[in-house]
Amino acid sequence: MAEERQDGRPDDAKQTARKAALDYHEFPKPGKLEIRATKPLANGRDLARAYSPGVAEACLEIKADPATASRYTSRGNLVAVVTNGTAVLGLGNIGALASKPVMEGKAVLFKKFANIDCFDIELNESDPVKLAEIVCALEPTFGAINLEDIKAPDCFIVEQLCREKMNIPVFHDDQHGTAIVVGAAATNALHVAGKRFDSIKVVSTGGGAAGIACLEMLVKLGVKRENVWLCDLDGLVYNGRTSQMTPQKEAFAQGSAPATLDDVIGGADLFLGLSGPGVLTPAMVAKMAKDPIVFALANPTPEILPDEVRSIAPGAIIATGRSDFPNQVNNVLCFPFIFRGALDVGATTINKEMELACIEGIAALARATTSAEAAAAYRGERLTFGPDYLIPKPFDPRLIGVVASAVARAAMETGVATRPIADLDAYRAKLDGSVFKSALIMRPVFEAARQATRRIIFAEGEDERVLRAANAMLEEMTDKPILIGRPEVIAMRAERAGLPIRPDRDFEIVNPESDHRYRDYWQTYHQLMERRGITPDVARAVLRTNATAIGAIAVHRGDADSLICGTFGQYLWHLNYVRQVLARDGLRPHGALSLMIQEDGPLFVADTHVNAVPTPEQIAETVCGAVRHVRRFGVTPKVALCSHSNFGNLDSDSGRRMRAALELLDAREANFDYEGEMSADAALDPELRARIFPNSRMEGAANVLVFAYTDAANTARNMLKMRAGGLEVGPILMGMGNRAHIVTPSITARGLLNMSAIAGTPVAHYS
Repeated sequence: MAEERQDGRPDDAKQTARKAALDYHEFPKPGKLEIRATKPLANGRDLARAYSPGVAEACLEIKADPATASRYTSRGNLVAVVTNGTAVLGLGNIGALASKPVMEGKAVLFKKFANIDCFDIELNESDPVKLAEIVCALEPTFGAINLEDIKAPDCFIVEQLCREKMNIPVFHDDQHGTAIVVGAAATNALHVAGKRFDSIKVVSTGGGAAGIACLEMLVKLGVKRENVWLCDLDGLVYNGRTSQMTPQKEAFAQGSAPATLDDVIGGADLFLGLSGPGVLTPAMVAKMAKDPIVFALANPTPEILPDEVRSIAPGAIIATGRSDFPNQVNNVLCFPFIFRGALDVGATTINKEMELACIEGIAALARATTSAEAAAAYRGERLTFGPDYLIPKPFDPRLIGVVASAVARAAMETGVATRPIADLDAYRAKLDGSVFKSALIMRPVFEAARQATRRIIFAEGEDERVLRAANAMLEEMTDKPILIGRPEVIAMRAERAGLPIRPDRDFEIVNPESDHRYRDYWQTYHQLMERRGITPDVARAVLRTNATAIGAIAVHRGDADSLICGTFGQYLWHLNYVRQVLARDGLRPHGALSLMIQEDGPLFVADTHVNAVPTPEQIAETVCGAVRHVRRFGVTPKVALCSHSNFGNLDSDSGRRMRAALELLDAREANFDYEGEMSADAALDPELRARIFPNSRMEGAANVLVFAYTDAANTARNMLKMRAGGLEVGPILMGMGNRAHIVTPSITARGLLNMSAIAGTPVAHYS
């Protein structure tokens, strides 16, 4: 039966959302998890290694040295999410079985945000001591334990017993995860408010596991225990109270007489609610300190709605547990990354110092410039540090590098790491590489770019992606961005995006509407093009309206070193103006190269844009240009000349041109591996190639595919990107001496940053 609204009609929206949620869990296969093998099991040899007799070798190694379990099994990257279902989200004691969707969801979050494998374990055991015994018995299987949704005070008992008996991290996320995120939000809220932990009054509602842990964390951060007032359903927790008391509550007892929340809220700087809806009233907010901090974290309905708070205190700083209000206190900001750091150093526990490091990392990240990836995931939201942005968003990909490395460092400094990391900077770079797929392969390019300062001019300077790339350049590189666009538009869009950069202060602007170089630019363009039908009037019009032509002229005149254009518009349109202005002195575009980063490594594809049907000479040029660029990424090139024909078996146009290009490369005595003509599957599958052509001169899989038509190359590029999860770096325009690169409209801000590093590399690095 459909639920009824207050007006008596079915709430269709709620029913639709309910069905969508159920369908999400049921289709295309039930549940949110599956198990996949990490090693091949395709033949008898694989079976002998995976199981008997080969598996015995790994068993004996672990028996001799238990620490090697992290080398030969998945234990070092495996977490158990354990519950008995007695305090599930806002659902209460629904039992172990009904809690399974939540625990599966937790496992998915571990995998998504930190690439940690996870088993959900739901146990029918209500006795906390027996529950702890079961969990302790799981130690040989897991590298860490995440306790979840166990009611208070049982959760305190279970965690304490497990921590005492187990030599791996045990972390009750409802307590400590919530406390860490609250600690980060409170750190930044006080930063905004200009207050200090040691001078504020805190009033809290909710004496459960999360509430107590948050108060303990605030004390660790500097709040004086005598300035904390805890209330629950029976009112103030005071000395001598007997009803609904626990040792954890007693630690925060204040006074010796009963009192209500209304009695103690006066002058409070921070309200911390982990209780239920409507607990805090507007009248109570009026009694708090000026511009109060209100953390109303009850779910799904907070203790007070943000609009009610602001009606009384317009300057209030507010956080909730909901995603439809600013400052959502969400444990996913913490638990994947604290476990990532703990697992990677083989920590035996998660201690106070690791928790504080996690807080510092989360809080500092919110104060930094928002990442382009987070901005894209939360399009339309203003992600600028301040009252409405105290903590980063869960989809900020920088969290893993910042938080996990901080946690690892703290574990090592406090002596609980059994596998210390020698180079934490390299470790953080590796973590960043796990979410920024281009990070590792781009590293040598960025290092080369930092050896010189080049001026990179962006044609579409008003585009938010360009603004984010320019901001990142200023933070990470020595290159100087130059933006073509209207200063007032650029300033407005930078501010709207939460970026600190501003025109003329942080980077140079070329304003098409009024730039002091306009006369010089149009006259230069006219001189270059006057015998190709361009009149002075046309030159004036082009240099007022065409940002690509403006950027090309800037590079031609020496006002910039390299042009990046193409964030909108058709590739060949931009190429026309690059050719007109910059294809001189032996420079001419002879191909576009796209680097496609895949799970199993990089694959380069050419020519994706320039020569629709390249001649053998153009194919040979494309091959040689691709090889120079591939080597810049630290990759040894293996080039396949791709065609429908396999080693002469078809007399096709593409086969003939590829065979002719092969002869040209042979004549040049090229010093790299190349082979052709062959189909793409033969290029990528050495065993197939060996059957077709046993005497092939190239060993292993090709990593550079050069096609006979741009249609084929572009199709391969787009298929790899859209259906195979490939991440593109490029296209890289070859043959122009690094003076211009034309991107495509689908490029991201990080893609533009990558291209700026490529453009920022001196030409000497190309040879």
